[in-house]
Amino acid sequence: MNVQQPNALDPNSLADIKRLSRENSPEANKAVAKQFEAMFMQIVMKSMRDSVPDDGIFGSESTKFYQSLADQQLVMQMAQKGGLGLAEVIERQLNGSASARPPIYDLKGPPPAADNGARAVSQTSAAAAAPRLGAPYSASAQDFVSRAWPEASQAAASLGVPPHFLVAQAALETGWGKSIIRNADGSSSYNLFNIKAGAGWQGAVAEARTTEYENGQPVSKVERFRAYGSYAEAFEDYARLIGNAPRYAAVKGQQDAVGFARALQQGGYATDPAYADKLARIINGDTLRAGLLASAR
Repeated sequence: MNVQQPNALDPNSLADIKRLSRENSPEANKAVAKQFEAMFMQIVMKSMRDSVPDDGIFGSESTKFYQSLADQQLVMQMAQKGGLGLAEVIERQLNGSASARPPIYDLKGPPPAADNGARAVSQTSAAAAAPRLGAPYSASAQDFVSRAWPEASQAAASLGVPPHFLVAQAALETGWGKSIIRNADGSSSYNLFNIKAGAGWQGAVAEARTTEYENGQPVSKVERFRAYGSYAEAFEDYARLIGNAPRYAAVKGQQDAVGFARALQQGGYATDPAYADKLARIINGDTLRAGLLASAR
């Protein structure tokens, strides 16, 4: 059976996608997944454009219009060349073949209290260990974005935020994957967000040296961090922590990069006074943008 691909950026595409989804065949599910990814990529592209300041006297409505058309064409080309990997995840779920992951806390005990896991931005000893142990997650920003995107997309959807916000935060916390905390035996803790192991955490733990800010001054400490069995668990735990803790209520649903970063800092995610500024710069930066585009080629 040949399924004709509708134009993902056509206003009538939603009706076409609904029609295809009712067929519930592998071919139709593949088409639905690709179209949904293309539409999602367009939303991400628009969010990134909106976060960039206007061009002042050189900007105009005409410029924005033609830039929008160029972005739509770019998104369609990216989708045709394989997209960002989200379509494959959606297709597996539609076909009922996605591997069902048990909840993290079914494996590691009951969930911690909502506010447990308060953590601070750190520069851990893993940064020094990475050259000896080998790159634990990626060799480049492009590879980091490509591997993180599918899991980030699912976690971001549960929080109502753009997935590149989460990719950017993981990049900030781990130096684009090169400084992930290690367990005592040298294996990866898979902790992409440097979430600490508070009193209520009943899972595995990895210790690492971190820099905390007390009264505005950096202080070096050895802290206990959560350790996971996979990067998927790390994203799921992050989404659960942010989604359940009242102090992070302002994070959920954020579509503005600066608003997202400030809400995290105001909720106490990091003690670094410059954390929000650093995160916003990565979200709006060329490195992340280049990684998103390159990983889709």
